[in-house]
Amino acid sequence: MSLYDDAVLVLKGYEDQPELRDVYLGHLAEHPDGMYKPCEAGHLTSSALVIDPARGRVLLTLHKKLGMWLQMGGHCEEGDATVEAAALREATEESGITGLTLLPGGPVRLDRHPIPAPCHWHLDVQYAALAPAGAVAEISEESLDLRWFAYEDVAAVADTSVVELLKGTLARLA
Repeated sequence: MSLYDDAVLVLKGYEDQPELRDVYLGHLAEHPDGMYKPCEAGHLTSSALVIDPARGRVLLTLHKKLGMWLQMGGHCEEGDATVEAAALREATEESGITGLTLLPGGPVRLDRHPIPAPCHWHLDVQYAALAPAGAVAEISEESLDLRWFAYEDVAAVADTSVVELLKGTLARLA
């Protein structure tokens, strides 16, 4: 199965946010190249919120280009077999933590946001990744900083998308 086919299957199985899900599916139907960065009409991205439930905290990266505290994530690559694999790869690369596991149940949220030209949209498929006990984060070249935040501190530093991703993750953990 191709990454494109996997994305369509994942999105068809995602029951929350039906209107936004249908936007994603419509985009992919119109743009067979819509999985990758060169698609200027927009492309899927895959991300994961790294969470440490035992200590009540999440790991955020201060994005180098945007200067915002965000979850780990980015563009799908040719070698990614699935959208989940892309999220896990990005989370591992950007956090420096090995042994991350995705929270079962598929994507936690979808988030569509505009980006600077030449592309127009990121269609982000958002997961949550559980940090193993004793995880030590290591900053990557894609970040200005990397920091653990208590759940209650996230809203003060991150945008609505990250806050909603955290809420969805905590609801799934409950």
